[in-house]
Amino acid sequence: MTISTGTAPETRSFEADVARLLHMMVHSVYSDKDVFLRELISNAADACEKLRYELLSDPALAGDDGQPRITVTIDPDARQLIVEDNGIGMSEVELAEALGTIARSGTRAFMERVTAAKEGNREGEGAQLIGQFGVGFYSAFMVADKVDVFSRRAGADTAAHWASEGLGSYTIQLVDPAEGPARGTRIILHLKDDAKSYTEQFTTQRIITAQSGHVPVPIFLKEKPDAEEKQIADGAALWTRPKSDITAEEYTDFYRSAAGQFDEPALTLHYRAEGLHEYSVLAFLPSTRPFDLFDPDRAGRMKLYVRRVFITDEAQILPRYLRFVRGLVDSNDLPLNVSREMIQESPVLSAIQKGVANRILSELDKLAEKDSEAYRKFWDDFGAVLKEGLYEDFARRETLLGLARFKTTAGGEDWRSLKDYVEAIKDNQTAIYYATGTDLDRLSSSPQLEGFRARGIEVLLLTDQVDSFWVTAGVDYQGKPFKSVTQGLADLSLIPLADGEAPATQASAEVDGFIAYVKDVLGEEVSDVRASERLTESAVCLVAPDNAMDRQLEKLLAGAGRLDNAAKPVLEINPRHELIVRLGTLPQDSSLREDAARLLLDEARIADGELPADPRAFSARLARMIGGAIQ
Repeated sequence: MTISTGTAPETRSFEADVARLLHMMVHSVYSDKDVFLRELISNAADACEKLRYELLSDPALAGDDGQPRITVTIDPDARQLIVEDNGIGMSEVELAEALGTIARSGTRAFMERVTAAKEGNREGEGAQLIGQFGVGFYSAFMVADKVDVFSRRAGADTAAHWASEGLGSYTIQLVDPAEGPARGTRIILHLKDDAKSYTEQFTTQRIITAQSGHVPVPIFLKEKPDAEEKQIADGAALWTRPKSDITAEEYTDFYRSAAGQFDEPALTLHYRAEGLHEYSVLAFLPSTRPFDLFDPDRAGRMKLYVRRVFITDEAQILPRYLRFVRGLVDSNDLPLNVSREMIQESPVLSAIQKGVANRILSELDKLAEKDSEAYRKFWDDFGAVLKEGLYEDFARRETLLGLARFKTTAGGEDWRSLKDYVEAIKDNQTAIYYATGTDLDRLSSSPQLEGFRARGIEVLLLTDQVDSFWVTAGVDYQGKPFKSVTQGLADLSLIPLADGEAPATQASAEVDGFIAYVKDVLGEEVSDVRASERLTESAVCLVAPDNAMDRQLEKLLAGAGRLDNAAKPVLEINPRHELIVRLGTLPQDSSLREDAARLLLDEARIADGELPADPRAFSARLARMIGGAIQ
């Protein structure tokens, strides 16, 4: 079979079922019906911005109506919603081009003109326009079964009417100028049965205020076509104003509105970043702890605006450990997906995330330096969350360590910084010591602390769950590693006692023999039994083996079902304790020796917040010991 190759290739256009394409776009691009109103208002704001730009070269276009405005009218009787602007407007040809071709963006074409004008040094700054994709208008068909558009271009004597039911076709015609607006565009949505709630004043005003309340054009609302209009947005975003012009009351009101809180902000951060990426930030530190602060699904999110149009309150601008911060970021150049409901990962987003987080931590550092009492209040409320960054954020760990505050054996009721700790460190002390637990009072009286307290060595008392994790992440401060007082050998021999007393003498042979006996009796219940350097008052305590994890971390993991086999603890015995000395003198054939050995292990477990392994056996041994003592 021979195939002819002599014919020239023929160029053809793609064919599409426009009705189905429009249906798919309306029902797939957007996840929330409410965004249609945002899209229409954004387009109206763009039209007003285009007019402002054109007025630079032709002031006569303003006519008698120079102030930009957007008016939203609801008509419950006719089940209509009307969005009208007095912007640049469109001619019949422009209306057909803009609305007759899906994804043909008039804003994008206009931006190209602005860019060309700027390159030609045309006076006036480039317009800040919202729409880019040319699909936002069609979101109206999510709630309307018919849309009428009347538009009159600035300076024109005629008006045009575009109409469609969103089924793949539209009509367009010139109409009497009186049918259209004096200038600009009027969009009439004939709402579907299930969309009649958009003719309710409360619903419509709520959506406009939340999503479009900061567009650079005043917005007015009319409850009925013949009702008096009221202004619901003034076209001035608070974060675009100079800080010197904003009162503390205005900041507080904005914070309460944006964050849904009723307290006053403890710290307000308002700035504009300029340079390679430009964006504005208005962030607040609450003065009270939010009720859902420890919700695992809560993330470090702030409201995101792009050119003053609300995009999402789910943008993860901040790391999770800053999730208590409330506020917003407004960027001019963040890339969005087509629906403008979510942001796309990009170098711009990464730069914003890094810059905002660094600035907040810097402001916290300044607060700690300038107002220690205010910072103490902050740490009381949010310190446990901020410490999560010590485990999660390696890049900022040094900064976070500087911000961290701790209860310690030397600080009493006060919080202590690591800088304070290091300044008070003892000669020959090579580590920063800590103890982890769940209760501060129990932790401060732990027998494992006795040797450190006797030498005046400060110990961090860590009672938050995250503490058991970040201290094991290879953290150090000024070259000194963190070391648990309940893990491995204490190695305190090089640090003298605080009262100047000489170290205790070597244990007697009887005590050494008894310790060896205890080790033999307990067998596999412990990994080792040894004389202790860390005990000065208590008889016994439990510690973790040298290479095992901290005992508190082990308990947390075991409780969460994340640990199959826990390490056997080490039983440390104080060879200088009076009880141990007397037990060492018991005859080798005494029936109390084995009971004493096992009771010492149970005593250590109880002091560590645990129950005896066998409560019935514990009770029987204790009864025999008491009985023997009173004979």
